[in-house]
Amino acid sequence: MSTLSEGMKAPEFHMPTDGGGEVSLSALAGKTIVLYFYPKDSTPGCTTEAIDFSALKKDFDAANAVVVGVSRDSVKRHDNFKTKNELDVILGADLDGTVTEAYGVWVEKSMYGRKYMGIQRATFLIDSQGLIQKIWPKVKVKGHAAEVLDAAQTLSA
Repeated sequence: MSTLSEGMKAPEFHMPTDGGGEVSLSALAGKTIVLYFYPKDSTPGCTTEAIDFSALKKDFDAANAVVVGVSRDSVKRHDNFKTKNELDVILGADLDGTVTEAYGVWVEKSMYGRKYMGIQRATFLIDSQGLIQKIWPKVKVKGHAAEVLDAAQTLSA
């Protein structure tokens, strides 16, 4: 996992998003940011996680929090994923891997004895000043979005 820790300044990021948009840390200044990293669009865990965050969008909005999901999938794939699952979160396309590497979530993984590089599912809660307030490394999807919402609401209180 990353060498980032709670209380540190979050690394700047700038990425294209679904719908032809762009997202960056500096453009979201003044808001709480939920930056969650996931391996791949349209896989079971990633779909569940995105749907869970989308279902809580109004609550995140009320806490002045913006949810941004990040993978290395293309904008076109993000658009399809978002449409198919009626998602209501921003999906950032980290095409060159700059953001996943800056946040330390591009890691060696292993499946069936084969080693490969991939995104470790992780979430960073960044406050309105750009400081990392909470890190969830190696996220388990079930109940995660609600746990992040609780932390975001506490931060905005």
